[in-house]
Amino acid sequence: MRKSNDVTLKEAMQAFLDSSKRIKMKVYQTKVSKIWQQAMGVTITRYTSELKVRNRKLYVVITSAPLREELSYGKEKIKKIVNEELGEAYIEEVVIR
Repeated sequence: MRKSNDVTLKEAMQAFLDSSKRIKMKVYQTKVSKIWQQAMGVTITRYTSELKVRNRKLYVVITSAPLREELSYGKEKIKKIVNEELGEAYIEEVVIR
């Protein structure tokens, strides 16, 4: 039987992340890197030189100009995939350079 002040570990971790913006940003940076590798595959990951999350924006640096152009058309889809995997609408914009 749970007491009124008992919380699950998941709830406690979420409360901790919500209370510290800097820690949450670093955790999401790590998660986004893993999500990028899984969702985009080996080829796109090979041409990705930098991946950053800053101020709720995902910055992606692509070394191939044709691939960069093609990915720029799918920014909304990339944002949707990343946010679905994160479980919340954290990423507001995708910037491809």
